[in-house]
Amino acid sequence: MLATLRYLAPRGLLRKLRATVTGHRTERRQLRALGRQRDAFMATGGSRRFARGHDFPCLNDANAQIPFEPHYFYHPAWACRVLRGINPVRHVDISSIFAFAGCISAFWPTEYYEYQPPQVTLDGLTVHRVDLCALPFADGSIPSLSCMHVVEHVGLGRYGDPIDPEGDVRAAAELARVLAPGGHLLFVTPMAEQANIEFNAHRIYSYAAAMALFRGLRLEEFSLIPDEHRGGIIRHADPARLQGQHFACGCFHFTKPAA
Repeated sequence: MLATLRYLAPRGLLRKLRATVTGHRTERRQLRALGRQRDAFMATGGSRRFARGHDFPCLNDANAQIPFEPHYFYHPAWACRVLRGINPVRHVDISSIFAFAGCISAFWPTEYYEYQPPQVTLDGLTVHRVDLCALPFADGSIPSLSCMHVVEHVGLGRYGDPIDPEGDVRAAAELARVLAPGGHLLFVTPMAEQANIEFNAHRIYSYAAAMALFRGLRLEEFSLIPDEHRGGIIRHADPARLQGQHFACGCFHFTKPAA
């Protein structure tokens, strides 16, 4: 039975099923420990200064180190450092992690475009809806542009977008189209030694597959967040470092040659 499941079920689904079963067992142990902590807290006068509210169990925070997702920690940090060197008059971001747009809007007026736009009010930041395959900008009109950890999803339907096997190619073509001559594009995507797709989560690009998306642009920097990320981001990485990688993160700084 298990062998049949392994053959038929997607790798990600089996991983989630295993995690669910293990998680339930762990949660039961944690809830018992939480009950003992609450009883000890109340027994030592825990409700003297505050009215007793509802329990709000937080079961996974007692760690030796703060857990973090390396792709989403390192790639915005990389982008901020590149932007510091560019120092744009304004910046346009297409659907990258939203906190990035909020942070950089403190330094540069920022326009954020998203297929599922959030409603926020923040000085220096404007938010708009966009279809990445049909950007509402004139050719060559954006001097400073970013689209990070986004294109790999386009056309897979995960976010309600239409199914399109060539969606990533169309999205990349739109980014290149609207980038101004002499302009800067910050592009980030998952990477591995060999290109593959994990439907409907994302595509994972080889170095050649990622570079093929932007044939008309000039590469200024390739940096890498490897699978084993304890050494941090590798600035100006040799693409050969992708050998043996399965879900690394590639950070590309492109420019468009002047006409």
